[in-house]
Amino acid sequence: MHNPLVVALAYDGLCTFEFGLAVEVFGLERPEMGPGWYRFAVAGERAGKLRAAGGISVEAEAGLELLAQAGTVVVPGWRGIAAPVPDAVCEALRAAHAKGARVMSLCSGIVPLAAAGLLEGRRCTTHWRYAQALAARFPSLRVDPAVLYVDEGSVLTAAGSAAGLDLCLHLVRRDFGAEAANSVARRLVVPPQRDGGQAQFIPRPVPPRPGTRLAPLLDAMRATLDQDWPLERMASEGAVSLRSLHRRFVEATGMAPGAWLLAERVARAQELLEVSDLPMEGVAMQAGFGTAATLRLHFRARTGTSPTAWRARFGRRAA
Repeated sequence: MHNPLVVALAYDGLCTFEFGLAVEVFGLERPEMGPGWYRFAVAGERAGKLRAAGGISVEAEAGLELLAQAGTVVVPGWRGIAAPVPDAVCEALRAAHAKGARVMSLCSGIVPLAAAGLLEGRRCTTHWRYAQALAARFPSLRVDPAVLYVDEGSVLTAAGSAAGLDLCLHLVRRDFGAEAANSVARRLVVPPQRDGGQAQFIPRPVPPRPGTRLAPLLDAMRATLDQDWPLERMASEGAVSLRSLHRRFVEATGMAPGAWLLAERVARAQELLEVSDLPMEGVAMQAGFGTAATLRLHFRARTGTSPTAWRARFGRRAA
């Protein structure tokens, strides 16, 4: 068994939710798991009380020196995607990793890992909202904004908020097996496993920029997604040439015409799966996919899950 001591980093501006995830999975007593279960401690970036989100404060039991004893270090968020990371924090993370500790980040906690140089040459992820800013700040990172978490062995990163719970449960599964992870998940009343490669549930495509000449065309396409929209029809109704159609679409939406249409159809299918009891064939027809098989193919490619699973998780009956 890996060194069972899990140390969470506390810092001024602590992300309370992500910190709570680490406490819930690694910090609670679980006598049913036997004597080899995790031990949990908190290391503060500095002495004294630290502010946390929600108007509360925490006081760590030890300082950064505790990281050197950890088998696993958890960085539960960071105070801002552009906020600097103190040299002492970077040095402590590097030293802990060099001594064999696994280092994992939840959501924006990826920032200290990146600042410490622990992500060089590694694939990683964070909340989809932060991916672009993170890549701009650390251009050498291989950021994958579409997945729930990435396990690179001794360095693990999770996407936003609840995806941190998925990564924590993944680590339990890795350390103690599926039965233990399922037991913890039952206590948490959550599904026992969401695969790390599952897509983050990103909302529908960005709307066109105000004032774009294609706005009437885009509105018309959204209103008739169940109809065929070949490029020739788009160009004709948009009063543009085929040659300029692609350029104007990219300028207005950031996407090619076919990609935008597909994204809108998937978004419409998501809505129908959430608010209606239509059978899959009906959802497919109204969203413009024609058949349930085509719907399943494109839906999984874009969301990483099936229409049936989406309805089970987000549909009216799941509420």
